Amino acid sequence: MANSVAMKLACMVVMCMVVCAPLAEALTCVEVAGTVSQCIGYLRSGGAVPVPCCSGVKSLNAMANNTPNRRVACNCLISAAKNIPGLKPNLVSGLPGACGVKLPFPISISTNCAKIN
Repeated sequence: MANSVAMKLACMVVMCMVVCAPLAEALTCVEVAGTVSQCIGYLRSGGAVPVPCCSGVKSLNAMANNTPNRRVACNCLISAAKNIPGLKPNLVSGLPGACGVKLPFPISISTNCAKIN
């Protein structure tokens, strides 16, 4: 099961790298995945949010410092949410708040990332 999740995450990262390649100096899905990878267990089962997870969310917030980076982060997070099995949507959308972070966009599969500024 863990190998399957890791493989899906790796595929998502590669896919995002291809899509994001034209954006020089832009945030990449590799960076996004790296910041939130410690959150997967929490996003599946709840409980206490791990400190490394919140550190990653805070880092992601700092990296999403302009419109292109916010859109990349949004698309990468939505792709991950759709492709990693067992994630609870309410925990995904509530993660920034659980970490005391206000992301400049909502994390939801219904978010239109193209409209994020």
